[in-house]
Amino acid sequence: MRNLKLALIVIALAVIGFIGFAKYRDGQARVDHGAAEGPLALTGTVVERGRYLAAAADCIACHTVPGGGEYAGGVAFRLPFGTLYSSNLTADPETGLGGWTDDEFVDAVRAGMARGGRHLYPAHPYSTYAGMARNDVLAIKAYLASLPAVKNTVPVNELSFPYSQRALLPLWNALYLPPVGFKADPGRDESWNRGAYLANALGHCGECHTPRNAAYALKAGHALSGAVTRGWKAYDITPTGLAGWTAEALEAYLATGHAPNHGIAAGPMKAVVAFDTGQLTVEDRRTLAHYLLGDAPRAAAVSVQGAADPASVGANLYAGACAGCHALDAHGGGVDSARLAGASSVRDPAGTNVLRLLVDGSSHGGETALAMPVFARGYSDAERAALANYVLAQWGGLTPKLTSNDAKAAVLP
Repeated sequence: MRNLKLALIVIALAVIGFIGFAKYRDGQARVDHGAAEGPLALTGTVVERGRYLAAAADCIACHTVPGGGEYAGGVAFRLPFGTLYSSNLTADPETGLGGWTDDEFVDAVRAGMARGGRHLYPAHPYSTYAGMARNDVLAIKAYLASLPAVKNTVPVNELSFPYSQRALLPLWNALYLPPVGFKADPGRDESWNRGAYLANALGHCGECHTPRNAAYALKAGHALSGAVTRGWKAYDITPTGLAGWTAEALEAYLATGHAPNHGIAAGPMKAVVAFDTGQLTVEDRRTLAHYLLGDAPRAAAVSVQGAADPASVGANLYAGACAGCHALDAHGGGVDSARLAGASSVRDPAGTNVLRLLVDGSSHGGETALAMPVFARGYSDAERAALANYVLAQWGGLTPKLTSNDAKAAVLP
């Protein structure tokens, strides 16, 4: 009986998927493959423009394995329903994009339809890239084609049923793929619209900062309101969530991964700063900050001083392992990048990023002056929880109750 029910469910999904596929392909037939212009109006050769746009779209972070060929793919994305591997974007004709036509590349980037009619999984953010202008997509293609071709066959995806069934992806597209193209808001100025294009169509900020539904689609009505992505908390970056940020602080954070009284970028955000926002021009970071902050008056960031037990296990651990860099008062001992007071991570009751930092540190692809080394893998789950509780209570003003299980869950496979 159970097998029969499962079979009926599969058949029903297949029928719905077929209907969705027909609807999707009908929509694709109407896609304008003409010379759609974006709002960036970049100068330079098409390859130079493509290099800048590829950085703004953060392509390299998802398509380059540390130590491997640039854009050769194979980066593993471990999701609740299995593991996906990014594609080889180099011009290799066997394992990459060699020989792809312009239309094939545009359809893959903006509609999730690869060469030969093969559907891509939405871990590739094509539902966000749908907002990219055709000319911008083709500039990226020209840039990728100018790089050395790397022969690299990426691993086969490892997905559980029914997510392993690509035939169901047209249904997902029919439900969640937005219309192609970027529409400027006529009620906003040029700077705001340029920032909106950078944040949404290119930078795809919502892919990490927007919560998802059961179908792995971004939740409507919750754009940029914060979510946990790959074990890290991507914070609320709506104007409300950024209420304590000034434009100058946000621009500095986007450029360097650090801003006074706001902590440092870690986890996936560190890569975003290194390969994406840190590569933008000063003007484009300004427009991006303008869009994210909106027009509301800015309030100064507030550092909270709590009253955690100074004799607790967490307090003793902090004094022995953390105070050397962060100082006993968490003000960094004159090194502003080491300041904990005021950081978003210490104001999160779940302590998501504090626990992750204790396990993984903050480096990405090598140590930097702003990187926190890995200390706590030698500590027990109970000790990491105690240390996190102390930090959240003392400098977040919270009453956290993190347990050993919470600390254990922060150690990802």
